[in-house]
Amino acid sequence: SPSMAGASPTMMPSPSSTDNIQIDPKSEEYVRLKERVLLLERVILHTIGFELSIDHPYKFLVDCVQTMNKKRLLEYSKQPTNKKDGQPLSKNAANAQMVQDLAQNAMNFANDSMHTSLCLQYTALEIAMTCVYLSGKYSGIRPVGGKSWIELLEGITVEELTTISIQILELVQPRKGMDSEMAFKMIRKDLDDMNRDAGAAPDAKRLKTN
Repeated sequence: SPSMAGASPTMMPSPSSTDNIQIDPKSEEYVRLKERVLLLERVILHTIGFELSIDHPYKFLVDCVQTMNKKRLLEYSKQPTNKKDGQPLSKNAANAQMVQDLAQNAMNFANDSMHTSLCLQYTALEIAMTCVYLSGKYSGIRPVGGKSWIELLEGITVEELTTISIQILELVQPRKGMDSEMAFKMIRKDLDDMNRDAGAAPDAKRLKTN
């Protein structure tokens, strides 16, 4: 199968303050702020039950992409061409590019999800499935045989897919620019269609797949 070594999550920059504020460690203000920070830290730790480890979506989305590729479940919506000469890619080259595009863009969306509170609302698997879906739509990749994406994604409902997708899209759309506006509109339309179909057929994957 095509290598996915080039698809890797990028490190997010550490937040830094632009304000050069200096407080005397011996001042009462410093002591007050220190006690306040320690208090809020204890409140947060009790709130999360001292559970400091979380699963990241990267492993799940890579496994998903590899499984879909192995089972030949995906294809490009349009015949991909060589960027140098504009000639259609061979079947093997097109498949390799498809896997690379799907994995890398899914990881980019997973990176974007880290700037939201999604990891506190949904499982890493649910976020990963959504990132694969968004990547597929954004990259012009579709399920073969006229199937819907929700039929291929495991462990996620239409409602969850929609909610997670919208939160990520609301974050990334403003900075993606006009070039991506049409892709995002298509994603939103596809989500609307899936929700309509799920509402018409209550048994159509409204419950989680075990």
